[in-house]
Amino acid sequence: MTIRVVIVDDQALVRAGFRMVLGSQPDLTVVGEAIDGADALRVLDRIEADVVVMDIRMPTMDGVEATRRICAGRPGGSPRVLVLTTFDTESDAFAALQAGASGFLLKSVPPEELLAAIRVVAEGDSVVAPPITRRLLERFAGQLGPGPTGDPRLTQLTEREREILLLVAQGLSNAEIAARVHVAEATVKTHVGRILAKLRLRDRVQAVVLAYESGLVTPGG
Repeated sequence: MTIRVVIVDDQALVRAGFRMVLGSQPDLTVVGEAIDGADALRVLDRIEADVVVMDIRMPTMDGVEATRRICAGRPGGSPRVLVLTTFDTESDAFAALQAGASGFLLKSVPPEELLAAIRVVAEGDSVVAPPITRRLLERFAGQLGPGPTGDPRLTQLTEREREILLLVAQGLSNAEIAARVHVAEATVKTHVGRILAKLRLRDRVQAVVLAYESGLVTPGG
């Protein structure tokens, strides 16, 4: 199946570079481009896309607001949003993820990492580099106070799933978790998928927040 991608960036050279990288892949096709968030909304009114590669800081309408409007629901379903930025700041990442982005990466990532991220996001998973997850938790841990009684949804998890959730909450990638618990990476991915389904969460970022809010994990613990 071909993944339809829309590129949103106010720099023509950046859009051209992304188009060239994506165009080299048989399973990816660029179906549209936009110069800012407002333009992206207009483009998505005309065409269908699976993934939007979104810059954050743009004139007229920034990527965070555009992401919020896209993820709020559009006719025919909402595409997934992968945010790329040159600014390595926790506040940008936090705002984008709160708006509903399925991933947050820096534009400096290698092309193969960008391609892999687009495919993962298109499949319904999320991509947030573990170091960014850890830094987000360090910065915002004070806002994630544990609830008084925990979350009843956690009782649905098996012992192994709780173990995996704890490791996800520490910001570990699937590969790192696999090495820690001595199972295949595919097995970890299956566990994470079941955890998200049972807890009715969109992605692993929401799982991290739930783990802290419920008291399953404590800041600094």
